[in-house]
Amino acid sequence: MKRVYLASPFFNDQEIRYLEQVEEILAEKQLKVFSPMRKSASPNAEVGSRQWSIETFMDDIKHIKWAEIVVGIYHGNYSDSGTAWELGYAYATDKPVILIHVGENSNLMVHEGAHANITLEELKEYDFDKLASSFYSGEML
Repeated sequence: MKRVYLASPFFNDQEIRYLEQVEEILAEKQLKVFSPMRKSASPNAEVGSRQWSIETFMDDIKHIKWAEIVVGIYHGNYSDSGTAWELGYAYATDKPVILIHVGENSNLMVHEGAHANITLEELKEYDFDKLASSFYSGEML
């Protein structure tokens, strides 16, 4: 069972809907997924406090290191700086990044750092054992 870190914003209803769809697809593929939205590294710390910030940051780093693959939900250029950071960190630590494009454009630093650039529909058929590579071909900024 492959270990996956799921990088994604989850700050509004649309982002949460995409995240839940991807979680469901990854579960059907029997992948072991760490989804930051589902985990609280600091359940006793007040959200937004320094303790919460440090513990959340360190827990996410720990799980990116734990993962064999990072899947990112990408809403297009300037969609979420935290997700972009997670994707960059994954790339820097030699993790294959599978980028799910749900937006209308992309920043070259994000899509060029991805091992595969796919749509939500393509994720349903994507083989995480073969990890086929693919390039982004849409509008880029």
